[in-house]
Amino acid sequence: MTPDFSPRKAAFYTLGCKLNFAETSTIGKILADRGFRRALPEEAPDICVVNTCSVTEMADKKGRSLIRRLSRRWPQATLVVTGCYAQLKPDEVAAIPGVDIVLGSNEKLRISEYLDRWESDHAPIREATRPADITEFRPSCERGDRTRYWLKVQDGCDYYCTYCTIPFARGRSRSGRIDLLVEQARVAAAAGGREIVITGVNIGEFGKDTGESLLDLLKALDAVEGIERYRISSIEPNLLTEEIIDWVAHESRAFMPHFHIPLQSGSDAVLKLMNRRYDTALFASRIAAVRRMIPDAFIGVDVIAGARGETPEEWQRTLDFISELDVTRLHVFPYSERPGTAALMMKAQAVEPAERHIRAARLQIISDAKLLRYFQSMIGQERPVLWEHIVHDTDRMSGLTDNYLRVEAPARPELINTVSRVEITGIDPEHEETLTARHLL
Repeated sequence: MTPDFSPRKAAFYTLGCKLNFAETSTIGKILADRGFRRALPEEAPDICVVNTCSVTEMADKKGRSLIRRLSRRWPQATLVVTGCYAQLKPDEVAAIPGVDIVLGSNEKLRISEYLDRWESDHAPIREATRPADITEFRPSCERGDRTRYWLKVQDGCDYYCTYCTIPFARGRSRSGRIDLLVEQARVAAAAGGREIVITGVNIGEFGKDTGESLLDLLKALDAVEGIERYRISSIEPNLLTEEIIDWVAHESRAFMPHFHIPLQSGSDAVLKLMNRRYDTALFASRIAAVRRMIPDAFIGVDVIAGARGETPEEWQRTLDFISELDVTRLHVFPYSERPGTAALMMKAQAVEPAERHIRAARLQIISDAKLLRYFQSMIGQERPVLWEHIVHDTDRMSGLTDNYLRVEAPARPELINTVSRVEITGIDPEHEETLTARHLL
């Protein structure tokens, strides 16, 4: 029998936000440096890494389901669970049959040293630093198997919204330094990266602990040669200043007309109960500023349906406000009761779970209508597209426009990972969130 000299194999599974994807990619690089390669879909991995989310109860449920499924499918693999669910409920995760290593948020990017311990004695590991003791910023700039890079510039959050567990899962706000982040962007450009998504937990707080500013960071990154596109991931409306919007609109070289701004409620009373740091007037002014300076910008907005205190009257205010808001699409979440949050101690009226889902469905209908109108307004326009890949089993290729629209056009493999101009020709009848296009070369 011929010995198997192939490298050890690793499989990666990520739930949740772009920051989690960035950190999973960094974990992949750490394991590659230890001699692991990414397992093919049909191969049995030697190690499975699950990077979890815990933003809602449904996220916890999905995490548990995935962990159990992997444990049954690959019982011989070392099963590592990390991320926010592992940070918030390490004992619960460790009790799931088949889990070998549980690493909290502060430990995930130190996975190599925990694997050394595991390989030494195969004793179960459960490590999760208390949130108050998480003070170190751990950098991450990776692309995994995607065209875009994710550059982590900030971690943690000091806002403590009453419904949110993220400060307990990620710790206090902390940032990288501009010079080091710019160097990471240069490395990404040298490796062929063309687009970078700037990620973090509360990006607008960048520099709070270093004395630098988000706008200074954006300007420094904009000067990096080779990177043709940047996107700012979710940013709080009170921290997305008109100065930043104006700079993106009129001075930046590579920042795309794309914003993701969490609203959470269209009721000032509910926003106050949530401990949000703005009101609907400020939010509307930020949307108006984007539309005034960058009319074609894609604007995504997070909304929570059925939060505590959202009486029928406040729900109607939310509906009215959002219906009139000139945004591209909504990311809708039914409110989820999270143990340990301040919301559970409030006397504000609770909304029944079934009603939360009804309200979420109403918001989704509004979102679908807004997105369709935006798509229709793009037909006939010329837009630059960064081509990502050939669509499997087709003669078409897929990419993203500057304003974050998924488009497909006839395949031209030589254009992969380059930017070219297209004319938007319509909406794909088989994939309603994809536009069709023709090359203008």
